[in-house]
Amino acid sequence: MIGGRVLDASALLAFATESSVYCAALVWTAVKESIVLAIPSTAVAAAWATLETGKYPVLDVLLRLHVTVIDPLDGERARAVGLLGGPQADAYAVACAQRRGWPLVTARPALYGGYGHTGVEIELLP
Repeated sequence: MIGGRVLDASALLAFATESSVYCAALVWTAVKESIVLAIPSTAVAAAWATLETGKYPVLDVLLRLHVTVIDPLDGERARAVGLLGGPQADAYAVACAQRRGWPLVTARPALYGGYGHTGVEIELLP
């Protein structure tokens, strides 16, 4: 079984703004060890909307890595996200982690407390 991590918008922002040494280490370890980093498309949109334009190139580096997979929000997945409720970017991050069985990496774990028993492991960025 291939393992990996799902990165939410806060993890993308932590990498792009270089505010988390742990996030940078996670990404570069993933590259070295060929660990897949799944990124919900809604997290990309949320990060892009929040990020200062000068940091776009740093985020682009992450999005173009050979271990990065952008998880598109298609019709079937959109229904699953709708059933979870809450903000779409957060709900889709949970749905992606749940579907893959991978930990969800976040700097904001409180965002996911309202999703109940999804079986998703939350990995906190220190």
